[in-house]
Amino acid sequence: MTAYPELYMIIDGERIHKGSRRTHRVVNPATEETLGELPLADSADLDRALETADKGFKIWRKSTPQERAAVLQGAARLMMERADDMARIATMEEGKPFHEARIEVMMNVGLFNFYAGECQRLYGRTLVRPAGMRSTVTKEPVGPVAAFSPWNFPIGNPGRKLGAPIAAGCSVIMKSAEETPASALAVLQALLDAGLPKEVAQAVFGVPDEVSRHLLASPIIRKLSFTGSTVVGKHLAKLAAEDMKRTTMELGGHGPVLVFKDIDLDKVLDTVVPQKYRNAGQVCVSPTRFMIQEEIYDDFVSGYVKRAKALKVGNGLDDGVQMGPMANPRRPDAMEQLIGDAVSKGAKLHTGGERIGNQGFYYAPTVLSDVPQASEIMNTEPFGPVALCNPFKSEEDAITEANRLPYGLAAYAWTLDSARQKRLSHEIETGMLGINTVMIGGADSPFGGVKWSGHGAEDGPEGVEACLVTKVVHEG
Repeated sequence: MTAYPELYMIIDGERIHKGSRRTHRVVNPATEETLGELPLADSADLDRALETADKGFKIWRKSTPQERAAVLQGAARLMMERADDMARIATMEEGKPFHEARIEVMMNVGLFNFYAGECQRLYGRTLVRPAGMRSTVTKEPVGPVAAFSPWNFPIGNPGRKLGAPIAAGCSVIMKSAEETPASALAVLQALLDAGLPKEVAQAVFGVPDEVSRHLLASPIIRKLSFTGSTVVGKHLAKLAAEDMKRTTMELGGHGPVLVFKDIDLDKVLDTVVPQKYRNAGQVCVSPTRFMIQEEIYDDFVSGYVKRAKALKVGNGLDDGVQMGPMANPRRPDAMEQLIGDAVSKGAKLHTGGERIGNQGFYYAPTVLSDVPQASEIMNTEPFGPVALCNPFKSEEDAITEANRLPYGLAAYAWTLDSARQKRLSHEIETGMLGINTVMIGGADSPFGGVKWSGHGAEDGPEGVEACLVTKVVHEG
């Protein structure tokens, strides 16, 4: 069994342990046992990280595409070799089942290999000009990046935050979630072991508001990359605006799922139920607001409830577990409040709606139906293992409900009508839409939202593009 590693920060290649610093207690959400004590950065640590990032950018911006690709490919190979150990650590920190955590490692492997190829494709262009003149458009790295990643994908999120800047030729200071530090450190260590210069990427931890204010106040940082809640994203965007820093914001969602009567009901249920309870629903693109055509509504709800009740909930390291605990004690508290509010306003609770056991942060897979639009859970991202089911009469009604909220990260639709598929593709306001599938991500596919779900994209060519600036040179 993988032992939980010692915790530290990495600044200028040095592993900085707690010493006399403030610390954060890292807890296993399945057992509530303490895994370790994480050192938190003070202002001197952050100043040192900024100074190092400045040096690292001067080094890495001069690197060749081949050098950057070699580091990314090398890190991908190391993560493959270390996949089981990395996945177990992620499960210990965040709670998700081991097989989900391992998929997350392999997502990083695919992303790093894709970005390695993109290093060779950061093309510019030459404009048509009269003889004796030349105008060229080139792409250059934006500069040092401050990257903030959350706890729900403790391996995948750091991979996204590190991979794109490194492919583009930027340096990066990563501030990952204090709940899941060892997972993030494992990703960074793979890059360093693959030959990344120590000045190019660093990992700090700390009180989130202190760290963000300190880093974003510095003119050294030229870009902010943030994944997290809309509330925090808006706050950070205001801080970044003070210095006109570029931003990539992947924020919250409230995934609508439109289910029409022409589908294979069992096939849809067998697909969407596991996806809803993946990572205990703590997924920004989780299918959440199920809108079901009224002719199949009762059958859909009963089939959904049957499958939700059958899920095996337990420690993510145990065999056969399909859903682990929630990641921290805040999430079961939030579930109780949101679900209690919905039921008090008339929603029907079919299963779940309660904690499981007296140890760990477990919450039962929950299904609500006939949920009033005025209930908080219909307007606030629940970020937990709860499905909301409501009927609709017409396609127009379903589209109106899908677009009602200010979020637009991911949406899903199930219909065999090809003309309707085209209409939905055009009408639903979202950054990502899955039609008859829940697979909406990939190393080569941009990942991002619209409206309050943020702007910019990670993954795909767009992920690297977000770390580049455009320069035009005119020669006479």
